[in-house]
Amino acid sequence: MIHIQNFTKRYGERDVVKNISFTVKDGAITGFIGHNGAGKSTTIKAITGVIRPTEGTITINGIDIVKDAQRAKYQFGYVSDSPDHFLRLKGIEYLNFMADIYDTPAEGRGEFIETYAKRFGIYDSLNSQIQSYSHGMRQKIMIMGALIHDPSVWILDEPLTGLDPQSAFELKNMMREHAGKGKSVFFSTHVLEVAEKLCDEVCIIKNGELLFTGTLEHLKETHKSQASLENIFLELTDITQPDETSAPAGNE
Repeated sequence: MIHIQNFTKRYGERDVVKNISFTVKDGAITGFIGHNGAGKSTTIKAITGVIRPTEGTITINGIDIVKDAQRAKYQFGYVSDSPDHFLRLKGIEYLNFMADIYDTPAEGRGEFIETYAKRFGIYDSLNSQIQSYSHGMRQKIMIMGALIHDPSVWILDEPLTGLDPQSAFELKNMMREHAGKGKSVFFSTHVLEVAEKLCDEVCIIKNGELLFTGTLEHLKETHKSQASLENIFLELTDITQPDETSAPAGNE
């Protein structure tokens, strides 16, 4: 469980995240939704101890990430929004390195590595350096590294970016399996269709302010609408849907 209470992050005189509070529950997948610059990555960096809150508290399984950072970090596995880390290590070296950090028993590693590497289709690449991997393969090895100590909390920042359809399918199944064991999954995403199909609860953030937290059913009841999450999100964030007859915009 992650509990965020009155979290604010300020740079100079600017509040990037403004006094937000929510709970990521055990046994549930919680999606963190917002546009670029909304405050998603800042919040995740604070949860994982990369940055310190200006105000407020963040606890993971009741452990304060600021006051007892080392013990709090043992509670979660984290997949960042960039997989370009430890590039000179071989895949198997990276996984053993992560297992050593979290004191994962040696006898349990082999089975985990073989099972998940085969699920992701990278078993035959484990003895190659990560720098030789494609973006998607790097993402997969980082996901495995985050899970190798079987954390009770799984935190992912835009985890589906760069994954092929089969690997994305496997990752979503892994997230469901993790929550199904009574553990918690918290992930940020721009892909609202994925959030709608996968999440038990969602948190919607705009310009550093939390607009909604709760179940999709509650969200639809609140808006008295059976519209899709995408339509409700666009309404909440005051963004006009594009004219279908207009020319498509270029990539960002």
